[in-house]
Amino acid sequence: MSKDSGRELIQVKVFEHTTRHIIGRKYDCVLMFSQAPGDLHVKTTLNISPELLQRYDVAGPRYTSYPTADRFVEAFGESDYLQALALRRDGVAGGKAYPLSLYVHIPFCESLCYYCACNKIITKHHERGAQYLAYLKREVELNIAHVGAGQTVSQLHLGGGSPTFLSDDELRELMRMLQQYFVLTPGGEYSIEVDPRTVSPARLATLAELGFNRLSFGVQDFDAAVQKAVHRIQPADQVFDLVAESRALGFESINTDLIYGLPKQTPQSFERTLRQVVQLRPDRIALYAYAHLPERFKPQRRIHSDDLPPAADKLTMLSSAMRILMEAGYVYVGMDHFALPEDALAVAKRQGRLHRNFQGYSTQPDCDLIALGVSAIGRVGATHSQNVKTLEEYYDLLDQGHLPINRGMALSRDDLVRRTVIMALMCQGSVLFESVELSHLIDFKTYFAQELQALAAMQEQGLLKVDAQGIEVSELGWFFVRGVAMVFDKYLQVDRNRARFSKII
Repeated sequence: MSKDSGRELIQVKVFEHTTRHIIGRKYDCVLMFSQAPGDLHVKTTLNISPELLQRYDVAGPRYTSYPTADRFVEAFGESDYLQALALRRDGVAGGKAYPLSLYVHIPFCESLCYYCACNKIITKHHERGAQYLAYLKREVELNIAHVGAGQTVSQLHLGGGSPTFLSDDELRELMRMLQQYFVLTPGGEYSIEVDPRTVSPARLATLAELGFNRLSFGVQDFDAAVQKAVHRIQPADQVFDLVAESRALGFESINTDLIYGLPKQTPQSFERTLRQVVQLRPDRIALYAYAHLPERFKPQRRIHSDDLPPAADKLTMLSSAMRILMEAGYVYVGMDHFALPEDALAVAKRQGRLHRNFQGYSTQPDCDLIALGVSAIGRVGATHSQNVKTLEEYYDLLDQGHLPINRGMALSRDDLVRRTVIMALMCQGSVLFESVELSHLIDFKTYFAQELQALAAMQEQGLLKVDAQGIEVSELGWFFVRGVAMVFDKYLQVDRNRARFSKII
């Protein structure tokens, strides 16, 4: 740390030119970045003022999709989804030629984590897993009946809940079923979320045997007081042993999830967790800000607001995370995500091949996503859809021979144009006018005249540059990229109620 006129400055050594920004404790920051690893010459100084932080301390979407899931409507139902599957089956726009992505939601957990905003079912009755798998098979069969057999899959993700709630035999059954109806391509990304409390070295070996090549460990925080406050006790030694075993088994990529802003966290305690994570050295790190929305998520009502760190401490935690992880050689891939330089996610970022879907950043090309299980969200063609959110509804609809679609939307031409722009900003930090114009047959500057005018203030603040060719987010602006993307969100232009979203910083 150095002092300048009473303001704390943080100097950060960044090891990849794709790393964009870092925020100081409360006032300013200095960013050091280089064109090549090891070159630590100061290239740019960024000053993030309190006024700028306050201006963009607002809630906004995470843009894992556009339009966002809160815009889905119940008027979109099973027949709309079946039409989208038929279009893919018939090869409209070449859809059948492109591999699928699969997401399977396993909702069960043995115990409740108070911070959790996922759709989950807390139970110790493991026999419920067998019944759920039987209904998953029905859902797969209904999808296959309409989309056609032999669909190739290049990406599979098991999420929840806790997928490792299922027994080894049940996981084997699930993978056999998926491989019966889909063709999993060699070299694809096959990942599963792992609760460290529910796995052993033998279970990890089973996951490797079943073809999973990527693991995501839910860590959140190693501090004992924080773990107790969120009702998730898992000693650090346990996680270290499991990660070491995962490496020995040859998993291609290991991710750990961290959350800052949890009850009982302090900047000092979270820095200790960060130091431990650097020693753990996962290939990827997902760093999320805790969004306290007890009016929406009942488990969060067990968290006492007085135990939450103040906003200034959350910013300090974020700045410490950026500094520590970058000094350790991690590349800042994009919102919330860090990766080691040789990891596929960092490589995709460097090569401009980064994509974003309902699971976050991805290296796989933009493709159709079939989502299976209660509450799962998918995308087929120009449609988004979500399954019903309760097991009772899910089982009942499948018993009647119906796909359990609850809501969704068919994207309009305007939605598709804006999705292109927003995803380009979120993944590449830039938009080329000509590319959008050729893809969607519009005149960008005319179509987005209002939005370009709104970007003028951001350009004056140094967040981006607009010229004749396009929009380029600056090193400073990359930190506020969600705010930049929000300018192009038609739905936010008419609906300023953003309380349902997390803060963008």
